[in-house]
Amino acid sequence: MSGRVFGSPMFLGFDHLEQMLERASKGNGDGYPPYNIEQIAPNGLRITLAVAGFRMDDLQITQEDNQLVIRGRQVEDGEEHVYLHRGIASRQFQKAFVLAEGIEIGGAWLDNGLLHIDLFRPQPEVRVKRIEIMQPGTPKSAAAAASGLKPRTSRMLHTVVED
Repeated sequence: MSGRVFGSPMFLGFDHLEQMLERASKGNGDGYPPYNIEQIAPNGLRITLAVAGFRMDDLQITQEDNQLVIRGRQVEDGEEHVYLHRGIASRQFQKAFVLAEGIEIGGAWLDNGLLHIDLFRPQPEVRVKRIEIMQPGTPKSAAAAASGLKPRTSRMLHTVVED
């Protein structure tokens, strides 16, 4: 048995999804900064990261292909501090979230040490496409011609579909 998640021959073209799952499972196990993910609408999510001590200029949010990447790097203010106890983390971080196809970023804001990022998935239009079944010897469709695929001529079926 292979280690593939979508090993069934019925799952065609899901290689990219397997790669995303593998990438997500190899993500760093570092829990810093802590974060929440909440559903804010039927098609909306909000990621909230606790980034106490970070200013907007210290944070960077990018979408790299199908990943949402949040980076934080605090810049020293130039003043020397003598800490008797330092319990507030000021280390840099990078947190990546794998986004499903079609997820869009709605916006981000910083409020009271919490970085909020809203995500949403627009409702897809329902598409129905009728596929014609051709007679042997019928010229190929433009799409089939562009793909270079040749229809098999042996045992081709011809059906009439009434709407």
